[in-house]
Amino acid sequence: MHSNFQIIFYEDRNFQGRHYECSSDCADLSPYFSRCNSIRVESDWWVLYERPNYMGYQYVLSRGEYPDLQRWMGFNVTIRSCPICKFILGDTYRTWTYKKPDFGGQMMEFMVDCPSVYDRFRYHDIHSCQVMDGYWIFYEQPSYSGRQYFLIPGEYRRYSD
Repeated sequence: MHSNFQIIFYEDRNFQGRHYECSSDCADLSPYFSRCNSIRVESDWWVLYERPNYMGYQYVLSRGEYPDLQRWMGFNVTIRSCPICKFILGDTYRTWTYKKPDFGGQMMEFMVDCPSVYDRFRYHDIHSCQVMDGYWIFYEQPSYSGRQYFLIPGEYRRYSD
């Protein structure tokens, strides 16, 4: 394996078949492989998108090996774009989430990981949020499972943002 490549996409499971080695952001991976069933992340963090130009569902991967993406993600997925994510480690992490769109309803502040918003606040859904400090990964299901939503500092007025 070449240490200068940071992520390798394989068409087949268990790192088999054609592969593509990527070391920078790529807005369209379509020319390099038709399907992706396994990935090796050699360094840093990556955000993978199901559509070109960083659109669609997101999957955040840290350094490691992912021999079977279908099993890991739980549903059929395509990977069509990927930016490298250079985390800036800081001292504070803070986000405000809201029960309603446009920062309405009850506000919940998070400064540490929370495995279940329902268990902590008795709310099933978050409809808007403000990421004040740090990077956050929101998960669709409790215990860090389901689809992921990668959020950088900024305002997200609606769930669709």
